[in-house]
Amino acid sequence: MEAKFFRFLKIVGVGFKARAESEGRLLYLKLGYSHEVELSVPPAVRVFCFKPNIICCTGIDKQRVHQFAASVRSCKPPEVYKGKGIMYTDEVIKKKQGKKSK
Repeated sequence: MEAKFFRFLKIVGVGFKARAESEGRLLYLKLGYSHEVELSVPPAVRVFCFKPNIICCTGIDKQRVHQFAASVRSCKPPEVYKGKGIMYTDEVIKKKQGKKSK
């Protein structure tokens, strides 16, 4: 399968990890919940984990690749106060200021 479209996701947070198994057909995410999040990858998409915090979604169908990347991101979207969560590598999170103390 020739991969034409790519979508890279970055996981930010202490203890947050990802791993791909069974030739890119399953994706396991450790996101601070009491259980691992298991995602099955659609047939037209492959998943690779270069590091425990970098996920690469590839495939020949742009819509399916981006849709799967969006479903992975929706498991733990980046939060605006600390910037933790799953985000696209080219995404910029505008952080908010915390509560001011008197």
